Amino acid sequence: MSIDPDAAPTTRRLLLRLGQLAWKYRLGCAQLLALQLVVLALTLATFTALGLAVDVVRQHAAPGGPALNWPAGLAPPADWSPRFTVAALAAAMLSLAAARGVANYWYARVAARFVHQRMVVDLRALVYEKLQRLSFRFFADHHSGSIIGRVTADVQSLRVFVDGVVLQALTLGLSLAFYLAYMLRIHVGLTLLCLASTPVMWAISASFSRRVKPAYAKNRELFDQMLLALTENVRGVQVVKGFARHDEERAKFARANRAVTDQQHWIFWRVSLFSPTIELLTQFNLVALLGYGGYLVMQGDLALGSGLIVFSNLLQQFSGQVSKVTSIVNSVQQSLIGARRVFEVLDAPIEIQSPANPRPLGRARGEIEFEFVEFRHQAQPVLSDISLWIPAGQCVALLGATGSGKSSLLNLIPRYFDATGGRVLIDGIDVRELDVDELRRNIGVVPQETTLFGDTVAANIAFGKPDASREQIERAARIARAHDFITGLPDGYDTVLKEGGKDLSGGQRQRLAIARALLLEPPILLLDDPTAAIDPQTEDEILQAMEQAMAGRTTLVVAHRLSTLRRADLVVVLDGGRIVELGTHEQLMRSRGLYWRAASLQSDGQVIEDAPLRLPAHDAYASDAA
Repeated sequence: MSIDPDAAPTTRRLLLRLGQLAWKYRLGCAQLLALQLVVLALTLATFTALGLAVDVVRQHAAPGGPALNWPAGLAPPADWSPRFTVAALAAAMLSLAAARGVANYWYARVAARFVHQRMVVDLRALVYEKLQRLSFRFFADHHSGSIIGRVTADVQSLRVFVDGVVLQALTLGLSLAFYLAYMLRIHVGLTLLCLASTPVMWAISASFSRRVKPAYAKNRELFDQMLLALTENVRGVQVVKGFARHDEERAKFARANRAVTDQQHWIFWRVSLFSPTIELLTQFNLVALLGYGGYLVMQGDLALGSGLIVFSNLLQQFSGQVSKVTSIVNSVQQSLIGARRVFEVLDAPIEIQSPANPRPLGRARGEIEFEFVEFRHQAQPVLSDISLWIPAGQCVALLGATGSGKSSLLNLIPRYFDATGGRVLIDGIDVRELDVDELRRNIGVVPQETTLFGDTVAANIAFGKPDASREQIERAARIARAHDFITGLPDGYDTVLKEGGKDLSGGQRQRLAIARALLLEPPILLLDDPTAAIDPQTEDEILQAMEQAMAGRTTLVVAHRLSTLRRADLVVVLDGGRIVELGTHEQLMRSRGLYWRAASLQSDGQVIEDAPLRLPAHDAYASDAA
């Protein structure tokens, strides 16, 4: 989902929010600025010592020139020889350099602790925590590459704002002010001449900033596409290898990678043009210094050391600070693009929330009712006029073609999505009036695609109930028919699974998912076609586990096997997001409708008990992924 340009925050508002963010780390920033002031003072003192040393040498070599202009209280004793004075000034310069090195070291340490580490850790945790609270709709509208990019690269760009913009800009301003004041103190006319090109530099910088801003935004979008190509390939490596699509996927990633590289090259090309332009203008300052400054020295109006040489060092430092405008402009643009994307996450509305005063549910009986339920996704109708009452403890089988709304119907019960019309009730209470966590603790969900984590088998089963005892875990595993294969693993329940449970078969993963749901001992169980991608033998084992798991619970199961549909207390046939048939297996077979036609062979009307029923897709709702 792209950002609406009219709704997107302005640059001024983004900068204000970034400033507020930096203010949270004001203690660290204040320490860094104090250290920068120390470094600046030591640098100016070093220049002064150098200028005085040159003037002492000049006066000794050619007496009769301008008198030395010693800072107040720093004039050497009258009995010091010129050589001893120069040696003392050289020693002072070495001491100042050492002190400056210590200050720079502490600056790096404080920056690493307060900015590079603490800020990045805090921001990533903040974004991750918000992602955990966002609804399924947000994840449906944003691809995984974009989400990963926001937690990684975009958070880093906010660190760049504090480190590369706030601190650098403040340091730049302070440095320029000190250097300018010192230069004006030495000679006003020389200062004005040497800095005549500075307004031109600022104008060029502003123009550069306007030109590269869209380029940085496009670069971030292309980077997201590259991340998406990478994550899809890693996640689907078995499919890629199975269909021998290595070359095509490699080419796909290469195109995405090349697009990022080309965009970065364009930005680099622009920066490469900008930097030499700024440097050329700074060279004009040096030409003015040598011309007019040299003339003043020869006229005796400016000291060689404490005048021209110190001024030269100050001008070089001043020009160096001005040239940092390039990096600051780059940092600002990177930060604004990253900030816009991070704040999009932080500002995203949390659609599924508990009410301020939720109604108590406790342990639900398991009665479920749909009252004239409507559901739309991205303006497309998915469910229409769904009314259904399910008594506690009953098993309801949902049957329908792909896109008929089966999964969407299940997703409304634990409030993964909210109905856009009508009500979903549990024990007579609208689910929107319940505490979300309490509601979901009453519901066990076995999705079509099982998610396992790189942890022990026991930890995966106990994911929803971390304090479960080993006895409870094993009991859930036995009911799910998973105990036997678990004990055959190298470390049994303590075996650490690979990412996604890749070291287990599909049937084993599904049985762990069933055990995970059963461990909660939920009064309501939702089974979203858990045997969709499993071989017949494994499917039989899963069905046996499901039958044992459904005992005594209100169960909604997406099913296609007649053996499962026959056992259900109620079969709901969905077509195009509507309930078109409702009844027991026997009732629906007698009605000779859509269910009967799907269950019977067209040749002689014979019913095959274990044949999967496949209903034709409803064209008007074929886009529903349920």
